[in-house]
Amino acid sequence: MKPDLQFNFYQPTRVIYGCGSVRDLSLEAKRLGVERAVVVTDQILREKTDLVGRVERALGARCAGVYDGVIPDTAVEVIDRGAAFARARGCDGLVSLGGGSSIDTAKGMAIVLTEGGSIRDHQGSQALGRRQMTHLAIPTTAGTGSEVSQYAVVKDHEAHEKMHYADDHIVPDLALLDPELTVGMPPLLTAATGLDALTHAIEAYTAINRNPMADALALAAIRLIARHLEAATTDGKNLAARGGMLIAANLAGMAFNASGVGLVHAMAHVVGARYGVHHGTANAICLPHVMRFNNDELSARYRDVALALGVDVRGLEAEAAGLQAADRVAQLNAHVGLPQRLREVGVPAEELLACAEQSLSDGAIVYNGKFAADQELVLGVYRAAY
Repeated sequence: MKPDLQFNFYQPTRVIYGCGSVRDLSLEAKRLGVERAVVVTDQILREKTDLVGRVERALGARCAGVYDGVIPDTAVEVIDRGAAFARARGCDGLVSLGGGSSIDTAKGMAIVLTEGGSIRDHQGSQALGRRQMTHLAIPTTAGTGSEVSQYAVVKDHEAHEKMHYADDHIVPDLALLDPELTVGMPPLLTAATGLDALTHAIEAYTAINRNPMADALALAAIRLIARHLEAATTDGKNLAARGGMLIAANLAGMAFNASGVGLVHAMAHVVGARYGVHHGTANAICLPHVMRFNNDELSARYRDVALALGVDVRGLEAEAAGLQAADRVAQLNAHVGLPQRLREVGVPAEELLACAEQSLSDGAIVYNGKFAADQELVLGVYRAAY
């Protein structure tokens, strides 16, 4: 460590882990002073699974209603409607149930319910002056880490852009990690969300704001993903693997909450907004190519990543070891059945230049561990991933 090292690490979320821990939800709501909670989720979880019913039963008399309007890549309209729904029911707390979109929707609703107006009115970084409405997050996917992060992403469908929010005041108060609630996650979604978590961990470990506390969390997350992702994907009822992935995603969320992410996310945000590519899938495709782009300056860090992934790099120079890490990520993508190229997920070749240009305006790019805020540099990575 350098003698002039300085950093901030803030993590206010209480984390509860365990099979069946959803049963403690009412007690946790009471501890946080919540008497009338609205559950924020999507129609698929409500209609196709018993998860929403289990949460309603766990809340008991503290459940004031269920808002099931969440969609993939949550949107301004979804959040504003949800806030109106919750306000009409006298809500004093939110329980998000689902993946990152449900958790981000609840973060946005908390802002609107506390500050008023529309979620459009509050875009920005560290712009809120007080804690927002109490939020208990229950992830049913193991990827985003949104249950412990200060970030929310909201899509503006008309502009084909994603709006970004970053504020310590929207970090959820509770993250309840129950492996039993992830058992029904399909294999490809398990894989894509797992690569999302891996991207968070690797980018946090190599971001310009990296620090020793976040480093430890990121490396622990990478080790857990290397150990559990393939088993969770191939055997969805493996509770040990499901639990390992939930913890990994949570640790990676804490890591990038402190350090930031980088070029992978800048690229993935653009193809997600423009072409509807699932965020985890976009990350998975771009990650090995960004690692190769970064490797000349970050090879010592990627050597650590290779070791955490279980790659034997003894005797290799740092740059060769870093390339082994990128190769291992690409192999992992293939093993869990994810697309390998942007062309496979509907990104047109003639749009790569426009994607590169739009990536420059994404805030994640400035935290990349190697300078990347140049259109030609980013275009080169897009082409490599195509």
